[in-house]
Amino acid sequence: MELLKQRIRQDGTVKGNDVLKVDSFLNHQIDVALLEEIGREFQRRFADCGVNKILTIEASGIGIACITAQSFHCPVVFAKKSQTKNIAGEVYTTRVESFTHGKVYDVIVSKKFLGPGDNVLIIDDFLANGAALDGLIDLVEQSGAKLAGAGVVIEKAFQPGGDRIRARGVKVEALARVKSMSEETGVEFAD
Repeated sequence: MELLKQRIRQDGTVKGNDVLKVDSFLNHQIDVALLEEIGREFQRRFADCGVNKILTIEASGIGIACITAQSFHCPVVFAKKSQTKNIAGEVYTTRVESFTHGKVYDVIVSKKFLGPGDNVLIIDDFLANGAALDGLIDLVEQSGAKLAGAGVVIEKAFQPGGDRIRARGVKVEALARVKSMSEETGVEFAD
């Protein structure tokens, strides 16, 4: 998606060789017009998959998932990183290690919102090592729902997550695939 790549070049900041900060437009301050284009692109790429529910993980994926859901005319379910008082009843649970935060979370989804009649598209902001997608895929499998695939805004293609998840037979669509990056040279895209 050329518009996204231009925005990453213009406003993204590389820290070290593995952190790409896009917080000025994607995951802290959000450019809603850009997200609308992202949502339409995910809808185009997964149009023939029969998606009736979108699943993401809190927090950065929620905005992207909500705007994408408008294009699919379906609800969004987000996996919570902690049990709260307002989640009553049975839940699906899995463990997810956060690359960004360096923590392991027990993430949960209420069984009330995900089940065998669902055809689920997973949406997230980044794909690096694939831990978040692994966890979300596990939740879909636990629920008996069908997995339509995973849409990620930015894939760090130099890290193993994308290749590993695709090797499992999951359709993964990344709107910008980063081949390499450094503070000195910036971002180089894979395609």
